[in-house]
Amino acid sequence: MKFYVDKLSLSELNSLLIAAERRRRFLSARRSVALVRRKVVALAAQCGYTIKELYGDQPVADITGKKRASRRKASKIAAKYRDPENPRNTWSGRGSMPRWLAKKTKYGRSATDFLIPGLAKPTARKNNSIGMKRVIKQG
Repeated sequence: MKFYVDKLSLSELNSLLIAAERRRRFLSARRSVALVRRKVVALAAQCGYTIKELYGDQPVADITGKKRASRRKASKIAAKYRDPENPRNTWSGRGSMPRWLAKKTKYGRSATDFLIPGLAKPTARKNNSIGMKRVIKQG
């Protein structure tokens, strides 16, 4: 961590000094790692255990919690819709409709009016009846 002391104001310098002094007192009041380790080993032995029985061969940091597997980053998807007033407003057609498009469709315009020409077909709605098989009973 770098501090540019010449750019700090007097009040910022004072608060930095106070925080540094507080941290120095905290660190000097702590017991050494070797002393704490000896006490833990002695307590375990007093109860009839060894550190290896309690923690196994794993380091203590690994026991505290399991790490989640990293998820694969979602790939970028080409935009299908673009706002003619602000070309930076785009939407791929996935996920919820963005505010700018919802606002414009609320006032009577269709989402297909904002399709990028030559790039996309409209996104089908899940409740759209096109392509669904229907059985009509005759008789």
